[in-house]
Amino acid sequence: MLAARLFGRTFLAAAKSESSAAPAAARTLNPLEQFFEVDRTPEDDKPVVYGRGWKASELRLKSWDDLQKLWYVLLKEKNMLMTQRQMLNAQNLRFPNPERISKVRKSMCRIKHVLTERAIDEADPRRSTEMKRMINAL
Repeated sequence: MLAARLFGRTFLAAAKSESSAAPAAARTLNPLEQFFEVDRTPEDDKPVVYGRGWKASELRLKSWDDLQKLWYVLLKEKNMLMTQRQMLNAQNLRFPNPERISKVRKSMCRIKHVLTERAIDEADPRRSTEMKRMINAL
């Protein structure tokens, strides 16, 4: 785990030791583990390949609910990456794959753009204004 490599002993160790007695399928994750890539270990020498950002044309095909779910998935990914970057900067280490942050940010901007397009195309002016207000709050 990246946090274990950086701090020697992770601050999540207590939560892991309690849940390690339970079967793997019934293991409950500590909410703080969402800020770290728990499936990677420092011994992983092979380069990790990450996906590309979402295109606006792909996002236009998604429903409102799908875009909302994707927004929160990207928000969690962004928070995880920013946490990693901050931890590595504090230790004067290089952040691997910094382009991941820009891919996530671009995808989030594209979601807002697609939602704004839908709000502008809305025939009802009240609903359009309400949609724009909600989009700007994101």
